[in-house]
Amino acid sequence: MDFSLFKDRVRSNFKLNLNAYKENQLKRRLDSLMTKQKISSGDYAGFLKLLLSEQKAYMNFLDTVTINVSEFFRDKAMFDVLEEKILPMLLGKGTLKVWSAACSNGAEPYSMAIILNELSPNRRHQIEGTDLDRNILQAAATACYNADQVRNVSSARLAKYFRKEGNSYYLSDKIKNMVTLRQHDLLLDQYGQGYDLIACRNVMIYFTRDAQDVLNNKFVKALRPGGVLFIGASEMIFNYKELGLEKIASCYYLRK
Repeated sequence: MDFSLFKDRVRSNFKLNLNAYKENQLKRRLDSLMTKQKISSGDYAGFLKLLLSEQKAYMNFLDTVTINVSEFFRDKAMFDVLEEKILPMLLGKGTLKVWSAACSNGAEPYSMAIILNELSPNRRHQIEGTDLDRNILQAAATACYNADQVRNVSSARLAKYFRKEGNSYYLSDKIKNMVTLRQHDLLLDQYGQGYDLIACRNVMIYFTRDAQDVLNNKFVKALRPGGVLFIGASEMIFNYKELGLEKIASCYYLRK
């Protein structure tokens, strides 16, 4: 079985579109995983058989594909812009509809919830966190983090919003309850509408240019006019003007 057929079988069996990922990066990650599973590099038939027969192997595969890495206020300078410029601008509308796409362990939507709790404590905003991986969503729901994951949280916020037990930091129920978590596949599932802010950060770099264009189009349509798309520090939208976007700060694009 060649790699192309393997991707087709993964899509038909697991509803996961690997064709949207950059092939060389994907192959490197999967070859490393196959070696750990004691499967010869290139033995995609054997690898697929393992994925179909063992739930744990499939979950490891999903973790490898989706790259579950996140922390609170990741790229802090970008979150400073969010807190000082973007959210105050959007809050003029009233309550906000916010989507953290591919939210991983929940640190990103919870970071937004902390900021909104401080900027508008009496408003009930709609904040969604979605991810393809059910396991990481369960971790997000638990909201337990290590020291590295909260390293960008100020001492005041750490004391106010977290409870430390041993080496773990547990997020307060107040902030957890501001965020709704659900499973969502960016490549295959329908998008909601009318969002004031969509964050999709450090995800597009793993996708092909064609897939990036498709997703960016969907994000723009999901934003209300005047809504903002927030991307990763290492990412760019080269055709943002064609999409009807205006770049208002590094990593921030306004739907005109």
